[in-house]
Amino acid sequence: MTTLSYKNQTVHIDAGELVSYQVAGQEYIHQKGSPGWRNADTEMFPVIGPTADANFRVDTPKGPAVQDQHGLLREMKYQEVSGTITDATFEKTYKAGTLIQNSKYPEKSTEEFLQWPYDFTFRKIITLSEEGLEVRFVISGVSGMPYMLGYHPAFNLVTATPTIHVGTKEISLEEVLAVGSRALQVAQSKEITLKDKNTIHIKTEGFGNFMLWTEVKNMVCIEPITFYPYAVKQEHLAEGFSILGSEDAIYKMTISVSN
Repeated sequence: MTTLSYKNQTVHIDAGELVSYQVAGQEYIHQKGSPGWRNADTEMFPVIGPTADANFRVDTPKGPAVQDQHGLLREMKYQEVSGTITDATFEKTYKAGTLIQNSKYPEKSTEEFLQWPYDFTFRKIITLSEEGLEVRFVISGVSGMPYMLGYHPAFNLVTATPTIHVGTKEISLEEVLAVGSRALQVAQSKEITLKDKNTIHIKTEGFGNFMLWTEVKNMVCIEPITFYPYAVKQEHLAEGFSILGSEDAIYKMTISVSN
């Protein structure tokens, strides 16, 4: 377990997973074992969304890749590569064509192994500062690699009527619940606010969109994404790819709390 601290903020990270963010003793991250989801956060890469209807194949310039829901990155283990009392860097490195065991097989998938036809290195940097908690992602790889990126943190809810605000629009928890497993789309937005007992302010760079998901009333996932996967049929998922340039791609999500 890695622990970060800055003034009244404390973060706990378990093998690269953000499992706790406390400000003045108040927990803001969904806790494993509580109803709703078995994780606290995860990353969706190099695809977002389900692929079963496309026979678990996604088209790339180098041919079809075998991908299950939300990609293969979450099946890989992070290595911690550096850290201080206020920041920690974790990394996953993949070699093109390497077979990755699929944890959904055989109960929820016909594919025992997943693969991607490009090398990449994926870094996750978690930092505490005066501005709050920043989670930064750095994607390195060959120029021209297609990809999608989504960050999937789950926030703990403690009141009966939390609300989500995007600009002047208010979204109730019931609206998110009603959409179910598809997740509610919040298009063309870089900022979002969750009002519960306290208020969580979320700002992003690079993503441009969000989707909201929960199936219970004690947590909600507020997920910055580069592409909303349900905008197309699964066999056309490649339409949502971003393309890596000659330099690293950098994405950020900053979380701050107010009373």
